[in-house]
Amino acid sequence: MSPEAVPKMYYFYDMSVLEKFKSIRTFVFDVDGVMTDGNVIVFETGEQVRRMNTRDGYSLQLAVKKGYRVVVISGGSSEGVRQRLLYLGIQDIFLQVHDKIKVLEEYAKEHGLNEKDMLYMGDDIPDLPAMRHVGLACAPADAAPEIRHIAAYISSFNGGQGCVRDVIEKVLKLNGHWDIDPSVASK
Repeated sequence: MSPEAVPKMYYFYDMSVLEKFKSIRTFVFDVDGVMTDGNVIVFETGEQVRRMNTRDGYSLQLAVKKGYRVVVISGGSSEGVRQRLLYLGIQDIFLQVHDKIKVLEEYAKEHGLNEKDMLYMGDDIPDLPAMRHVGLACAPADAAPEIRHIAAYISSFNGGQGCVRDVIEKVLKLNGHWDIDPSVASK
């Protein structure tokens, strides 16, 4: 990509990272600490509640609508999280996963995907092997030090506070797929 073709807002990024963003066709996200802020509210009943960002929700819906794959792989088991993701149009949801790289490899093989065209955003140690296996490893600003160390891109946004939208928006903009679409709601 020539410097003239790169929007001015991207000048502060390393061009090799921008090229990696441009080649992404599949987004893979952890939940706790990426799609949420990593905090869990525990009620007296034992129910655990998480908080998710509606701007992240908008970008997730837009990515699905534009034909990108969105995959969620989490060690957590919240039915509320599953319902929210389904509501956003995400079908490939893997919860209660202890071996994330195994699920990632099986998913890629089953769908004939090149793992180099995948972005994985994780925030903690269980994400490390899967992040090393994809074309673009990303992390929220508040990820664990070990994760930030291996990430090719660290968002300026924390988990649950826009880091998901940050990476999706970059990919879609670089590929000419970020546009105003009134049929996609913030939810």
